[in-house]
Amino acid sequence: MLGGRRILVVEDDYLIAAELVQSLQELGVVVIGPARSVADALATVAGETPIDAAVLDVNLGVEKVFPVAARLQELGLTFVFATGYDQRIIPSAYASIPRFEKPVDICALAPILSDKLGLARSVPAPNG
Repeated sequence: MLGGRRILVVEDDYLIAAELVQSLQELGVVVIGPARSVADALATVAGETPIDAAVLDVNLGVEKVFPVAARLQELGLTFVFATGYDQRIIPSAYASIPRFEKPVDICALAPILSDKLGLARSVPAPNG
């Protein structure tokens, strides 16, 4: 479903980032990052590498990822949150953005990203 799509991973925990990157790559995703801070993520978004979507860890050490979410929203790009926190940490401006608990279940994440990106799911052709 996501093969060839460029997805930015913003995650400050090395092990969690490595697991997410590997899972996305197994789906054929071209992973951008991982960015480990708001500054790194914003620089990546402003860079020349096109991005189709992003998976954002909410808590990046002492900072929150919401400036990155705001920029992605301004650009009309798809993103989801990955966090160990409950929904209350997410500002109401992002209430409609999907939130995944860490560690992220790639089987749950992939169809949501596909739907948000408007990708058709593989449906068997009718017998005819």
